[in-house]
Amino acid sequence: MNDALLALSEDLEQVPLVHGCQQEHPLGALSTYKVGGSAALFVQVESLEELQKVAGVTSRHDVSFLVIGRGSNLLVADQGFAGLVVQLGAAFETVSIEGPTVTAGGAALLPVVARQSVQAGLKGFVWAVGVPGSLGGAVRMNAGGHGAEMKEVLQSVVVVDLSTGKTSQWSESDLALGYRQSALKPCHVVVEASMLLSMDDTAGGPQELTQIVQWRRNNQPGGQNAGSVFTNPAHDSAGRLIESVGLKGHRLGTAEVSTKHANFIQADPQGRADDVYALMQLVQKKVQEETGVILQAETVMVGFVGEHGG
Repeated sequence: MNDALLALSEDLEQVPLVHGCQQEHPLGALSTYKVGGSAALFVQVESLEELQKVAGVTSRHDVSFLVIGRGSNLLVADQGFAGLVVQLGAAFETVSIEGPTVTAGGAALLPVVARQSVQAGLKGFVWAVGVPGSLGGAVRMNAGGHGAEMKEVLQSVVVVDLSTGKTSQWSESDLALGYRQSALKPCHVVVEASMLLSMDDTAGGPQELTQIVQWRRNNQPGGQNAGSVFTNPAHDSAGRLIESVGLKGHRLGTAEVSTKHANFIQADPQGRADDVYALMQLVQKKVQEETGVILQAETVMVGFVGEHGG
């Protein structure tokens, strides 16, 4: 651990946290890939007050940050992450519904929010029942599915900035949401989001929800993966391109392109993150060579040299 992280660790020890500041905390285990190394420093916060106290400390230190939710879109390098990882605790999983407005904590699970919105007779968020992530992560990546995305329903979010210590409210336009991207930086923690849905006069929500869950079971693999590996190029499908170059089912070490959906990569139990990463690079190279299309990773790479979070 470098001097900057040691100094941050010492300062965080002075903050009264429920779980304290932990060193070399296993991080891969917190992702759906279940592979990868540890975080140099790890803090789980159980209240907005705790998070703001942490931000007050981190604003005085120049280190790398990573906010982790369900880890359903992360690949953590085997060498780990040389920075501070912040995770929101159970207090940030609350969901409140008033009329067509749904307000939920950044750690709220998307399927839970989707089901509660349908139960309240609302439409516009049922698609999220098939996305195994947190609301904060969905905002950060402008998550979507079944022809819909966060941008269409998001009203505002509350953000804590670990680099400045400030808490602020961002509008949907402030977030500059695009295809699987936003203006949020690694230092930004989404603690709450408000969405404006609409009343479901047809009462067709429960049936649509069931159909989406069934579609996911039929078309997407379970096991150790992080969902779609690459974003879809304009007017095409990453999965179709990968399959077209003969890589569906291709194995490299402890990683394999899914035989069920070519835009998923499966990691073996006790596998290596570096194998997953190498397989991603192999897929990108072959698709570019044979089709001319440069696939862009949707998965966030953490701890790899030259990558986000590296």
